[in-house]
This record gives sequence, structure tokens and C-alpha cells, in this order.
Amino acid sequence: MSELWPLPEDPVADEAVAFARRARLAERYRALDARPEFPRAEYRALGDAHLLGLTVPTARGGRGLPAPRAAAVLFRLAHASGTTFAKLALQPEFGSVLGEHGSPELVERWYRPMLRGELLVGNQITEPSAGSDASALELEVARDGDDYVLDGTKSEAAFAADAEAAIVYGRLSGARRPEGITAFLVPQDLPGIRASLEAVDLGERWQRRGRVVYDHVRVPRSHRLGDEGAAFGYLKEELARERGLLAAIYLGVARASWDETVEHVGRRTVFGRRLADQQAVAFALAEDGAELEADWLFTCRALTRLAADDGAGAETALAKVRASRAALRTLDHAIQFHGGAGYSGRLPHEQRWRDVRSGPIAHGPSEVLEAVAARRLWPSPRR
Repeated sequence: MSELWPLPEDPVADEAVAFARRARLAERYRALDARPEFPRAEYRALGDAHLLGLTVPTARGGRGLPAPRAAAVLFRLAHASGTTFAKLALQPEFGSVLGEHGSPELVERWYRPMLRGELLVGNQITEPSAGSDASALELEVARDGDDYVLDGTKSEAAFAADAEAAIVYGRLSGARRPEGITAFLVPQDLPGIRASLEAVDLGERWQRRGRVVYDHVRVPRSHRLGDEGAAFGYLKEELARERGLLAAIYLGVARASWDETVEHVGRRTVFGRRLADQQAVAFALAEDGAELEADWLFTCRALTRLAADDGAGAETALAKVRASRAALRTLDHAIQFHGGAGYSGRLPHEQRWRDVRSGPIAHGPSEVLEAVAARRLWPSPRR
């Protein structure tokens, strides 16, 4: 590990790293890539260690950390064990619409067990014809007495075959976009739901993404999350938080490969000289290290501003863009400077690259998020 840029420090981060070592999460991370499955035992263990829902208020059952401290924990957890378990630690944040807008009964039945690692609640937004533009959702929601009826298809859904329930977003019949977007907590064993897995992904294979079809599925009114037509706003708030925390995960796993590559080039000899003495190698790694550190500081600042000002979503959006870009470049250099071994599956760098490659796509594509940031510079006159 380089002394030039020390790793983020936090007492809870130390707990997370110690847990990762005891549970051998780094080895499990590698195994899940070869044999994808949802890691239920580790998920429950994260709950027992109080490492699920790091930013969730303690009154709701979470750890109650400020977002910058949670980011430090996620950075160190990703650094110690890869992206999988850091993202699992963040799963309750991905379901914050349930925790913040669900009824007390829904929170008690579904959200608190998720914080204990007992139940998995997925998040179903994307559709075959609606991805980054969540306001264009077409899953139809119709009122019918005390129930709502859902008809439509969700695609690219993480945990499609593994989640006990999902937060499902749809549009009220006849409503305009985005005013009609409404969210529901939907147990995945209700009649009319059909889930199927899609082809194996490039990375993050443990999420076992798939397609979920809703064929006249009746959902009780009590399972609606918040107000009718308000879910688009809820989702924007959730995404603003989680993008900054995802940035920390990407930076943490890239920093692991950077540390390992710095050590490797310092001892590997080529043509009678250390790789570290080759400027093409040394300069690239020095630049990577500085970029990772700069983006970490930017991420911390963005999360601090978000906590103080709800209008800082543009900063966290840009933090995810920058972090995923820097992480991919760093991981590509790790593969390159380890040569054939780096390209092979014997070392973790290629898996880390594949897992981080989802970063510029998921939770908002980089192109869209840069547009979000640009609108802060040049607001529309109509706004």
C-alpha cells in the first residue's frame, strides 16, 4: 500500500475490513463470478455485523452514518473484497423509497428484515422501452377498488429470481409523464408474476439479472409507497444519494488493483530493469493514483454538500461519472502491466474491470449524468 495517498480512515471502516477478512469475502467474490448465485449467507452475516444500511437512520434500524463516513466504509470494503459485498451493504439505500415512504407495517414487514439480511428486496425500474428516462415507464397501473392492477414488463432487473419482494415503478392509467409514476412494494410470489433470467452478464454476475412480467397482478392499496404520482421525485432523491456512494465503491476496488500493481512493477524485471523504472509504466501509475485520490476528494465533497443541500444531485452524478472513468482506466492499466497474467482469470483485475464496467451504465448512464451536471451550469430559462 502506498504511503503517498493513505486509505480513508474510519472506525466503522476498520470493522468492515475485519469482517471481510473473517468471512473471507475476497475469496467469495472470486467464486461468485465463476458460479453466480445470490450470497445469502454473507448477506445475513453483513446484517448481523450491522453493515447493511450504513446511512439509514438508527430509528429505522440502520447504522445512521453521515454519507461521507458511509462512503469511507464502502471504499474500504470494496478495497478489501471487491464490489459485491460493498454493493450488498448498500442494498437498503437502493430500497430507500420503501424505508422512507412505506407504511409502518410495510417497513416492519419488509424493510427492517432487509437491514438484518433476512429478506432481499429488489428495485425494478428499467423496461424494454424505458431505461435512463424513468419518466417514460409504460408498466400500467390501474385502480380497481381497494387494489391496483399492474400490467407490463420489467427488464434488466437485478435479483429477478432471488428477491422475495421488489419496489416496482409504474404509470397510472391515463396519466402524463412523469406525473403518474407511482411505486409499490410487490411480493414476488403474487399470482401473475413471471420471472426469467437473461444471458450471463459481462460482470456483477451474482446479481442474476432478468425479466419480470406482470400480468394483471393485483396489489393492495396498502402496498403503495407514498403518494400517487410522486414516485419519480422519490426516485430522483434516492439516486442522488446512491450515485455518490457507488462512486466510493468504484474508487475502492480500483485502488486495490492500483496498490497491487504498484507493488508488482516495483519487483518485476524486464530487459534488466524494474518495470517501475520504465517511464511509460511509472508515469501512468502515478497519474492513476492522483486521479483516484482527486476523485475521492470530489466524491466526499459532493456527499457533504448533498447532506447539507438537496440540490447537490448534480455533484453526486458527476462524482459517479468521474469515479467510474478513473476506475476503469486504473484497472485497465493493472491488466496491462501484469501482462498475460493480468488478462487471465488467475488475477482479480479483469473481474474487477468487468464489474466496474457497469458503472457508466447503471443508476444513470454517464452521458445523461453529464447532462444533469451541465444543466447546473446553464439552467433552462423555463426552470
